[in-house]
Amino acid sequence: MNGTNQRINKVTLTGFFAAMSYVVFTFLQFKITLPGGDATSIHLGNAVCVLGALLLGGLYGGLGGAIGMTIGDLLDPVYIIYAPKTFILKLCIGLITGLVAHRLGKINESYDNRHILKWTILAAFAGLLFNVIFDPMAGYFYKLLILGKPAAELALVWNVASTSINAVTSGIVSVLIYMPLRNALVRSGLFTRIC
Repeated sequence: MNGTNQRINKVTLTGFFAAMSYVVFTFLQFKITLPGGDATSIHLGNAVCVLGALLLGGLYGGLGGAIGMTIGDLLDPVYIIYAPKTFILKLCIGLITGLVAHRLGKINESYDNRHILKWTILAAFAGLLFNVIFDPMAGYFYKLLILGKPAAELALVWNVASTSINAVTSGIVSVLIYMPLRNALVRSGLFTRIC
């Protein structure tokens, strides 16, 4: 497949992952309302972002997750103010996951399932560990400095807890989906058309 067709496939699949991350983030979430009208949530939107980065590479997968969850924020009155932060952080999840999986682990160049599984786990948790650290920190400073919310410290505790739960569940789910999906794509001959 030539470069133009491969780019068109990746852009199309980026749109698919954006739609998937929007649906999963918006409709399959458990929202926790915090004091002061703020909220956090338990969701698997990050799993879609990681899965996209594993299949499409960090940039396209990260963009898919970032676009989908940012749209979810923009359409929710509670989260609308966090949309810029969401876009940047979810893009970074994809970029880090893609860097570890494809640049360091070279998972697309291997057919050794143990090697692929090891680097898939490392990549998923590297991207999600970034989010566990930077999402609550960015949210805290965003609330404290930009929005002037006095409940920033209380929200930080809840955000660390929910982001940690999201990271563990999203890491497990993304790896459990990626491995059989990758094998099915390889068997069908579609893997080289996607990656």
